[in-house]
Amino acid sequence: MISVGTVQRDFEAFLAAWPEYGATGALDEIRAREFARLDAAGQVYLDYTGAGLYGESQIRRHTELLLEHVLGNPHSANPTSQVSTRLVEAARRHVLSFFNASPDDYCAIFTANASHALKLVGESYPFEPRSRFLLTFDNHNSVNGIREFARARGAGISYIPVVPPDMRVEQPAVDAALATARDARDRLFACPAQSNFSGVQHPLEWVAAAQSKGWDVLLDAAAFVPTNRLDLQRWRPDFVVLSFYKIFGYPTGVGALIARWPALAKLRRPWFAGGTITVASVGADRHYLASGASGFEDGTLNFSSLAAVDIGLDFIEQIGIDAIHRRVGALAGWLLERLAELRHASGRPLVTVYGPADTTDRGGTITLTFRDASGAFIDHQVIETKASERGISIRSGCFCNPGAGELALGLSSDDMKACFARSPERMTYDDFRRCVDGRSSGAVRVSLGLASNFADVHAFLDFARGFLS
Repeated sequence: MISVGTVQRDFEAFLAAWPEYGATGALDEIRAREFARLDAAGQVYLDYTGAGLYGESQIRRHTELLLEHVLGNPHSANPTSQVSTRLVEAARRHVLSFFNASPDDYCAIFTANASHALKLVGESYPFEPRSRFLLTFDNHNSVNGIREFARARGAGISYIPVVPPDMRVEQPAVDAALATARDARDRLFACPAQSNFSGVQHPLEWVAAAQSKGWDVLLDAAAFVPTNRLDLQRWRPDFVVLSFYKIFGYPTGVGALIARWPALAKLRRPWFAGGTITVASVGADRHYLASGASGFEDGTLNFSSLAAVDIGLDFIEQIGIDAIHRRVGALAGWLLERLAELRHASGRPLVTVYGPADTTDRGGTITLTFRDASGAFIDHQVIETKASERGISIRSGCFCNPGAGELALGLSSDDMKACFARSPERMTYDDFRRCVDGRSSGAVRVSLGLASNFADVHAFLDFARGFLS
């Protein structure tokens, strides 16, 4: 293990190179107070893109609230129902306020998670043969899945590729794609604000550019908002999706679709459920869908957890999203620089990073593959297993982002079609690994968040050095 003196010496050099980190010292106090369990358990947590961590005070506040109140199903006028309704609506207002979204412009719809919010858009968007669905290659699978709704209704589907190794989209490709299908009836453009694979942050200027050409814009903000400010008065996408546990850890099972009112009015739900209608009849075989958020919040909301969303947003506001952003940027920048220096005795680099090599327009998500001294891939699952043995939580695979993974790892469209042809009925991940034998079927992802500190990234760098030969 590396000595304490070495860590301290490296930390001093880090502070000299990244002085903005020094301005985030309050986060060290917050880590000691709110996340002491990390150090007590000897855990190095580097999977914030997978899930954020909750602070102890969040749990205490929510527990106290549950113990002090009697909460009933919100779909009633009785006293316990009204308490729940007030808590739900307070959380709804706080969500809009947190993203600087005027309730005159936007509606906040509570969902189970970002994937559920995306499904609501996909199943309800008015796709038809004259419609178009446009995506970047690096979308999460929950966005890719919308193409099945589009395809079922005959809409055209197209992808804009990202370009390795930086995994950015070339602006001329965006311009050309947005200029197509001028005669299309309804057009939906979907992209991540930050790729959960590469950490690339796409230009939010795309939103207005696409809208000026008649596109509705769906922004997947799930990987972006935990460490970046999203101002919906400045950037005005038609649909925004997110999961709250990615931002502040607790509660899980609650997300949101934030929709502009004109865009929400275009959606046509294919079914109705309890809570989504004003009137329904079996005898008349008719129903009237409720307006606004109520028409999309199926069944009974997770009302006992929604108060924890209000508490979680308070927690982040007290810390300051800008402070989190500065700290994550400094740690990611230092780690990227140090990883680039790691070389085997043969001179070959130990790792290949997929995404920008610096912190320009990128977040604290770093995806990489390891190679041995001969240049051969080291199995990403081996890396994760060995990291786990050291108490380091990272993630391996393609992170539900197949488009970015295929391009980063050099798997062509023909390669993938050949794999699917070999397994026409069903393909397991092991089948896929055998199909691309000799090439990597996945990568390793390190991601930083609000409780990350220098010791965490230093521990991962020390772990990575162990693969040098």
